[in-house]
Amino acid sequence: MTTLPDGRYIDDAPYEPDTGQEARNAELDMSNGWLVWLRFKEHKLGLISALFLLLSYFMLPFAGFLSPYTPNERLEDHLYAPPQMVRLFHEGEFIGPYVYPISAEVNLENFSWEYIQDRTAPAPLEFFCDGGEYKLAGLFPTTKHLFCAPEGATVFFWGSDRLGRDVFSRIMYGAQLSLTVGLVGITVSFVIGIVLGSIAGYFGGFLDWIINRVIEILRSLPELPLWLALSAAVPSHWGPVAVFFIISIILGILDWPGLARAVRSKFLSLREEEFVRAAEMMGAKPSRVIRKHLLPNFLSHLIASATLSIPAMILGETALSFLGLGLRAPAVSWGVMLNDAQNLASIEIYPWTAIPMLPIIVVVLAFNFFGDGLRDALDPNRS
Repeated sequence: MTTLPDGRYIDDAPYEPDTGQEARNAELDMSNGWLVWLRFKEHKLGLISALFLLLSYFMLPFAGFLSPYTPNERLEDHLYAPPQMVRLFHEGEFIGPYVYPISAEVNLENFSWEYIQDRTAPAPLEFFCDGGEYKLAGLFPTTKHLFCAPEGATVFFWGSDRLGRDVFSRIMYGAQLSLTVGLVGITVSFVIGIVLGSIAGYFGGFLDWIINRVIEILRSLPELPLWLALSAAVPSHWGPVAVFFIISIILGILDWPGLARAVRSKFLSLREEEFVRAAEMMGAKPSRVIRKHLLPNFLSHLIASATLSIPAMILGETALSFLGLGLRAPAVSWGVMLNDAQNLASIEIYPWTAIPMLPIIVVVLAFNFFGDGLRDALDPNRS
């Protein structure tokens, strides 16, 4: 301490800025989107899940290019072929990615197929090669594939099914429908849920009573039997594309009551706020009040709800297709593949036929982790 001539004291300690206050001031200067991103990055599991989902959806248009076979391409001499390992070294010498050719034999003791590897003739993989024809991004016909098996050999990363079709290629193609059905379904659900929930919460009265009764009726019905009844009503002669959109719409229609009720309860509390009253007094129409003033205050919950509802849509399509009431062959989805693996005796002998359940589990968990991280990042009460 230093004493001044007038008797006052001065602290000689060096000035230490209030870092906490500076951090708070810096947060005030940031945009809301940047703050959400900074919070979301702290949720490591959610960030990893988001990157995985982004990569998965980015690969969908290139599923045919990344797959060595087309989804319904059959190799009659390789029924129930086991997964093949891609190797790099043969007898201590590096020869690049290769597989061993395999040949089938029938085991008459348990009546199953057994495959013998020819380890004397490694078959190097071919890259950017010609194979079965497909449409890149669903638009451009081409025969180019990232990699193929050489003539006289096969490349089954995850084995083949009962018809000799490559499981890996079918999973890649199946992702196009199984991952897209969630996006289409959640779009239908959100349009219906937000519109009806907004009307019920903002206007109230008789409209609110009608919409609430519809919600209560739909929520009281058992979900799976209702899915089955609506799916069974789809004509069997319809094409795969038409069935896909109908199934997506059915899933969306049955999912909207929960969102509509959440929107209604939020609007009931917000419509009495001063900023809403001010907008109404200035002559704003109800549609503008809802769109410009009410929905933005509820946007964080809507985004988090979307990410948590998509896996329910994927599981719904999988369940319907597994039961034979959803997508049907020749369409390829993960549910259709599981429908082909219903025989438990075959799974016991050929366990790789149940591999299609793994991407379903991984994708659903990724959406749940991503939704949890996004909900925490968007929570305004987060400390």
